[in-house]
Amino acid sequence: MAAGRSKPSRIKQWALAAALALPATALAQSADPKPWQLNMGRGVTPTANAAYDAHMIVLWVCVVIGILVFGAMAYAMFTFRKSKGAVPDTGFTHSTKLEAIWTAIPIIILIALAFPATRGLMRMYDTREAEMTVKVTGYQWMWKYEYLGEGVEFTSRLARKSDDLRQSGKVIAAGDDPHYLLDVDNALVLPVGTKVRFVLTADDVIHAWWVPALGWKQDAIPGIVNEAWADIQAPGVYRGQCAELCGKDHGFMPIVVKAVSKDEFKAWLAAEKAKHAPPAAPEAAPVAPEAPAAAATEAGAAAATAAVAG
Repeated sequence: MAAGRSKPSRIKQWALAAALALPATALAQSADPKPWQLNMGRGVTPTANAAYDAHMIVLWVCVVIGILVFGAMAYAMFTFRKSKGAVPDTGFTHSTKLEAIWTAIPIIILIALAFPATRGLMRMYDTREAEMTVKVTGYQWMWKYEYLGEGVEFTSRLARKSDDLRQSGKVIAAGDDPHYLLDVDNALVLPVGTKVRFVLTADDVIHAWWVPALGWKQDAIPGIVNEAWADIQAPGVYRGQCAELCGKDHGFMPIVVKAVSKDEFKAWLAAEKAKHAPPAAPEAAPVAPEAPAAAATEAGAAAATAAVAG
């Protein structure tokens, strides 16, 4: 009986663990998600906002088309049904004009949508006039960040608390860690209102750096340098994950971006520079001046030597 009870109990624990893992995954899939959120998040960068606006335009175009198409279908089904005496129209003939109309309308819609989509894609890859550059390098299984020209660099990996919990063997509850598997030991700190250029690569296998709130995802490929940019508009903490299957611990290399004000960023950067600065060389001890008595003694000895020689 004891064995019979233990198996369902273990299955229940696995099911609970899987259910608890879902909110964590969902948290990383969208920008600032809310309970029962159905639509995509707006994000916090111009790129994310452009993607959201394009999504909403296409969504409403599809809603209007759906209403027209399904409305016409519903009207036809309920108005011209057999129980009301409707008979099939066997004399319907081909109409070139109608076919031209229902072919031209979708083409016009697609062309109209192509222009803003192309403009948005071109803008997404325009890294000119960036105010700072951050190099992102993917490793199994962590990220390395370098603030180019500033002499500051560090690695960012899964926070120790999350790592200990995942290896503990216990069923993880929401109260154990509200950001389970989504916290890191060192977050990427960036200033708001600043165009930041990212250069991304990898040191071993293909990774992908993805923070949904920033509005883009970019592959990090060994031997190749990809570019992207972000101009974060609102302070906050924005989370993401590696989005390319990169090995057995792929699910355990999250990304955390901490956006702060420009003044806070300057103070943080100065502190990091001081932390990473090489130790100053010790100053040489000053040479003590010669005592007057010693100098006089030396002068007398020199005079005596000269007299003897003469």
